[in-house]
Amino acid sequence: MEVDRQVAEHYQHGNLLKSIAAGLDQLGKSPADVTIEDLAPVDEFHIGGRIASKHFLDQLELAPDMQVLDVGCGLGGAARYAAENYQVDVTGVDLTAEYIETGQILCDWVDLSKRVVLQIENALSMSFENACFDRAYMMHVGMNIEDKHGLFAEIYRVLAPGAIFGIYDIMQGRSGDLSYPVPWATSSTTSWLADSEKYKQSLQHAGFTIVSEQDRRDFALQFFDDLQRAKLSSSGLPPLGLHNLMQDTASEKITHMVENIAARLIAPHEIIVRKV
Repeated sequence: MEVDRQVAEHYQHGNLLKSIAAGLDQLGKSPADVTIEDLAPVDEFHIGGRIASKHFLDQLELAPDMQVLDVGCGLGGAARYAAENYQVDVTGVDLTAEYIETGQILCDWVDLSKRVVLQIENALSMSFENACFDRAYMMHVGMNIEDKHGLFAEIYRVLAPGAIFGIYDIMQGRSGDLSYPVPWATSSTTSWLADSEKYKQSLQHAGFTIVSEQDRRDFALQFFDDLQRAKLSSSGLPPLGLHNLMQDTASEKITHMVENIAARLIAPHEIIVRKV
């Protein structure tokens, strides 16, 4: 589909693995001794990075050897974190081939390929059997998917009864025009924001029961404030960070996102649901 191609191309880098390897070299690291903590600054493409991942994943009641689905996994940073810290097996799916290919190599580097498998899939029509996952989550994904009803129905299909599904997405706040580009879209053409009420309606329509929800706007503003202070106190960009993913557009995209959050047009939001 044309929209799928546009979304995938938005995230395409061209030399992502080479950029990450160069950053590791500046840190005095190599594929032979890198850890998931070394990769954390570039590995998790969502507000709050590793701090947000822990806060979010802790709510999913993960247990060793569970089968977990990461929808829109990107490079697989959250999947690797979950596999190492909760001892679960994670299957990550994403549209961007370069992210999947690079992410699987990173799994090899940190010796997690037996627990984490990344593959190219459309989240609206996945190749998995019914009820084959114990848990699922998505982090900053729904903004690129217009059909929320279809998305959540498909995730519901592949989850086992009683399974928990967690969402950590950027959601719409008050009405108004966003400043673009932002990390997930160059323009409104591939940006399908929805407010938390619309998310919950689509989730309930699919059959999920709402467990909890949390607005993470204050956390996001503090996170970006901390980043800005760290930037001012340093002599330049760190070896690894979101600039490796977004390249020359990183500063503009992040600036616009912070402005949009401060204006209450958007905010990161968590919703935890269960399949009954």
